[in-house]
Amino acid sequence: MKIIAFGASTSSASINKALATYAANLVAGAEVQVLDIKNYSVPMFSEDLEKEIGHAEGAKAFLDDLSQADAFVISFAEHNGHHPAAYKNLFDWATRIDRDIFKNKPAVYLATSPGPGGAQSVLAAATASAGFFGGDVKASVSVPSFYDNFDMEKGQITNAAIAAEIEQAVKTLQG
Repeated sequence: MKIIAFGASTSSASINKALATYAANLVAGAEVQVLDIKNYSVPMFSEDLEKEIGHAEGAKAFLDDLSQADAFVISFAEHNGHHPAAYKNLFDWATRIDRDIFKNKPAVYLATSPGPGGAQSVLAAATASAGFFGGDVKASVSVPSFYDNFDMEKGQITNAAIAAEIEQAVKTLQG
């Protein structure tokens, strides 16, 4: 099984990328490829620009990488209660090429933030809209107060209850 994991963030120290990487690597025997959305450069989306240039190359590359997956682990960053602009922009370009970007492959959606809310707003929005884009969300988990519950040096969850919840979530990808 090949799992594509990424954090929907462009931060070089993305806590969501760290969380997605941790979770994906819990799937026994899986090949994990971690994407960095900074590698998919796209201009700010507009219909006028789309008419002018066609499909953005970064969006095509993103879709090509997504197509290699058997399953997904995505952790959503939250900016003021919503998707970060860079991820939303890439997503918009990609869905103009193929609205069904996740191809009904199983997915675990995660979200985290430094604060106690755990990016629950963006996780709820992503989970609620997944079906419109071929997302088959098997489980979702919000991790509050990231730095209190994750050891960045070791790359792992330190809170036993949250660790168990994430382990249960990723097991849904195996069958």
